[in-house]
Amino acid sequence: MNDDTQQAVGRTRLPALAVGALGVVFGDIGTSPLYAVKEIFTTPGVVLDAASVYGMLSLIFWALVLVVSLKYVVFVMRADNRGEGGITALMALAQRSAHASPRARWWIVIFGMFGASLFYGDGVITPAISMLSAMEGIEVAASGLHAYIVPATVCIILVLFALQRYGTARVGILFGPVMILWFACIGVLGLRMILIEPHVLYALNPWYAVEFFLHHRLPAFLALGGVVLALTGAESLYADMGHFGKKPIRLAWFGFASPALVLNYFGQGALLLSNPEAVKNPFYLLVPPMLLYPMVALATVATVIASQAVISGAFSVTREAIHLGFAPRMHVVHTSDEVRGQVFLPSVNRMLLVMVVAAVIGFRSSSNLGAAYGIAVTGTMFITSMLALVVARRLWGWSRWAVALGGIMFATIDSSFFAANAVKIGHGGWFPLVLGVFVFTLLTTWRRGRELVIRELKQSGLALEPFIDSISAHPPLRVPGTAIFLTANQSGVPHAMLHNLKHNKVLHERNVILTVETVETPRAELNERMETAELGGGFYKLILRFGFAEDPNVPAALVRSTSGGLTFDLMDTTFFLSRESIVATDHSAMALWRDKLFAFLQRNAVSATAFFRIPGNRLVELGTQVEI
Repeated sequence: MNDDTQQAVGRTRLPALAVGALGVVFGDIGTSPLYAVKEIFTTPGVVLDAASVYGMLSLIFWALVLVVSLKYVVFVMRADNRGEGGITALMALAQRSAHASPRARWWIVIFGMFGASLFYGDGVITPAISMLSAMEGIEVAASGLHAYIVPATVCIILVLFALQRYGTARVGILFGPVMILWFACIGVLGLRMILIEPHVLYALNPWYAVEFFLHHRLPAFLALGGVVLALTGAESLYADMGHFGKKPIRLAWFGFASPALVLNYFGQGALLLSNPEAVKNPFYLLVPPMLLYPMVALATVATVIASQAVISGAFSVTREAIHLGFAPRMHVVHTSDEVRGQVFLPSVNRMLLVMVVAAVIGFRSSSNLGAAYGIAVTGTMFITSMLALVVARRLWGWSRWAVALGGIMFATIDSSFFAANAVKIGHGGWFPLVLGVFVFTLLTTWRRGRELVIRELKQSGLALEPFIDSISAHPPLRVPGTAIFLTANQSGVPHAMLHNLKHNKVLHERNVILTVETVETPRAELNERMETAELGGGFYKLILRFGFAEDPNVPAALVRSTSGGLTFDLMDTTFFLSRESIVATDHSAMALWRDKLFAFLQRNAVSATAFFRIPGNRLVELGTQVEI
């Protein structure tokens, strides 16, 4: 939804959209108070005293202002790809802005896909750390229940992932009210303690953050690894922009979420000033004893919502990666007929479930997961900043000085957070890096493998125009109807056509060479959706274009076709497709292990016919062996 759409729905719709944004967008950052303050004071060398509390609160407050409010809400959200946000949409937008430089486009793709790969680390760690931190409230109420924290967390995770197939459409309406209650509760809890210790508000002065660094030095720098936990979920502000629009997200952040978070963090700081022993779990010790169990229940529901948003984001990113050619085709289930973009990918769901359960059992506490969390978050933040600056320079026309100034500021902040977490690689930070490198290897191997397959098909195929001339000179038997040949090479003869002519000795009266392309925008414009060209002799070229956030339904697009007078009756149309069988060789442009990995991905990918919604009773598939 872009700004024009927001204006069209009017001001009366804005509050409803803001409530929806609270439920979907702010779940992750809204549950950060469960663990952020505790993690800061577990940093070795950080002494818990009044000066440290003031410094810690000042760091959190100004990090929220500079990173979330200034960078994401004010700056990055301007970079909308026709209303859509997220690192994949930003990558496509940056690519389009750097169209004159192939090398720049290559680097943009590399950075963008690695950022997207790190997002999967976020998708694994967010459910694990959020739910563990919520369930750890049980231990505050009754220490004897410590042994049940991990099993209870695993059970909730199993239920959460089992419900993914039903989508968020049915329960999504509850997300907003629940998160309103959550933010109201944490804000009131914080305000209650601030009224008892009002001098904690001195920490709004940034000088206390400077003093914190001057006094602690290296431990203060390492404490940034805990401060960044207060920023987790900032990427969701941008990623979910397409669902709600800029204004509702900004209204929800500045009007409700941000004040509630600041109140709670300062309330936890006030509690530590009056009772340093509360550092073992300052969030739950802020809660009156009689409300502890209800708060644990509310926190559990809030963390489920936070996890749901990240898991749904992983589904959306995967679908966009498929359409942009970085991931093999997968089965995509639409869980809502009314809401665009609510999808479920069973294979991704299974992968995330296994990884999340492994993270919970392996790390066993939110403190142990804290180090792993920061690496994924800060890596994605840094890449988002760099891509947004490319857009600012190339598309918005910012001066070099303005881009350099913004780059220095954002790079300094992001790299400082990343470096502070990098020292924890040996204590859990390796987990999202390994996961990110694994996903990045899959994405780049698939992309490179498809390029090699297309190149091999072009080299081994026949040129289309001479073939048509020879058909005109020596016409075979023509049968009534239309044949559509799906191919990625518009200038060559499809292998399926050659096999049909060789074995069946016939051609149809009308033969259409069809290529499906994905454009670098969420949805293709009407004037670019279809391109046709008549080649003579009953042959036509046809290109169908879809956006990376659309589902390519080829039969539906053909039925609506009016381009160049080319119309289709599906009952009189047969689709022909060549299914490539990949053979890995040791003389490929890729390493042999990557050839074998690509062949494995190709064998397990959903067929093009299912992906493009081509009916099986109108399809003829012919096999082709390709060596790469």
